[in-house]
Amino acid sequence: MEIIKNTREKCPLVHCITNYVTVNDVANIILACGGSPIMADDINEVKEMQSICNALVINVGTLNERTIKSMILAGKKANECSHIVVLDPVGVGATTLRNDTVAELLNSVKFDVIKGNISEIKMVALGVGKTNGVDACEADKVTMENLDEVIIFAKDLSNKTGAIIAITGPIDVITDGTNSYITFNGDKKMGKITGTGCMLAGVIASYVAANLDKKLEATVMAVAGIGLCGEKALEYAKGTGTLHIGLIDEMSNLDDKVLLEGAKVEKR
Repeated sequence: MEIIKNTREKCPLVHCITNYVTVNDVANIILACGGSPIMADDINEVKEMQSICNALVINVGTLNERTIKSMILAGKKANECSHIVVLDPVGVGATTLRNDTVAELLNSVKFDVIKGNISEIKMVALGVGKTNGVDACEADKVTMENLDEVIIFAKDLSNKTGAIIAITGPIDVITDGTNSYITFNGDKKMGKITGTGCMLAGVIASYVAANLDKKLEATVMAVAGIGLCGEKALEYAKGTGTLHIGLIDEMSNLDDKVLLEGAKVEKR
């Protein structure tokens, strides 16, 4: 596979309506992986902006009434243009506003990829559950013991939504409803950096937009890739600050050969 090569050659334009805590990190990781970021969320320009892009990332991390309307308009325009759309339902389950917003987005926009931790994805699917802020609840944790059950759940959600489902955590589960993969890259220390999940959504959108004939494989490589970059950065990081910078540095230097050699991926 030449997922990264295709991304760097095509340099897809990725429109992000994301949260203000991580917007700079998302822009930088998209540049590092080979895409080109556009951060625009004003309701008066999102449709026009999306029309010139190749993909859209919708991240509900810092919601407000203004951006909710912009997300729906941009999502509908992306669907109209057959652009890739990625949903990152950050912290869904924590508040009524997040729950209602994600429900409205799912009813209004067709998503190519829905990415989140197990608690967020359960909330997307079931409309019930709790999240620990933006982190997964311990009771929902994916383990080797419950892995088969989680894969069945993810496949069912994929078939219902028509989206690739990417459940992230110590064990990642990615499925298109027919084929499923698990990945094991990454380190728990990456959880001490704000925005690794938000950054992953940007990488997924970039890789998928540049590899339309391999959407599932592109999503898998994005998940494994950001984990692998974290592992490599941890080899020399002095703390969370240098880990943060190192993660972006490693992504900017990643190529398909290194990724394929380092990706801890199994097909299920």
